[in-house]
Amino acid sequence: MSNDNIILTTKDFTILEVLRDRHHDQTGLLMPLIRNKMEKAIVVFREDLPGNIASINSRVRFRVAAGESDTRVISTGQTHGPVGMFLPITTLRGLALLGLREGQAMSLVNMNGVTEKIVLEKVEYQPEASRREREALGQEELTAGRKPMLRVISGGLDGHRCMSSFVAGGFDDPGPSAA
Repeated sequence: MSNDNIILTTKDFTILEVLRDRHHDQTGLLMPLIRNKMEKAIVVFREDLPGNIASINSRVRFRVAAGESDTRVISTGQTHGPVGMFLPITTLRGLALLGLREGQAMSLVNMNGVTEKIVLEKVEYQPEASRREREALGQEELTAGRKPMLRVISGGLDGHRCMSSFVAGGFDDPGPSAA
């Protein structure tokens, strides 16, 4: 495992705490990595997270050993999306990438007992950085102050009759052929 700093948001750190307390690690490989991340973590508010750090819901490009680059979204494992799009932190690789800085690597022992080096090449999207950009552009205030376009009125049709007429064969609508 790497001696480099791990940077986590308060939210990501809390999720790791819950994972540590509730997860049943059948392999015995995940818990040491969770503890290592939590012990070495520098915990920051989401506003203070540098844009080149992998956080939960970040889309990252990474490489394992000398293999091909792969792009995934780091998730909590509770997402229901296309297979191959997400990399849950309940997996060794997903957990290893969490909190790394672009260019930073971490070595871990995989399920086969082989040590592999995983490198975070690029953080392609980070929700915290995206939020800061929206706030800087003033878009956050626009979306927060916007009123919904649809207003539901309870009992809106009470006392009103439906204006369609019926004939013996169904609705009194000649259909598209009448046009």
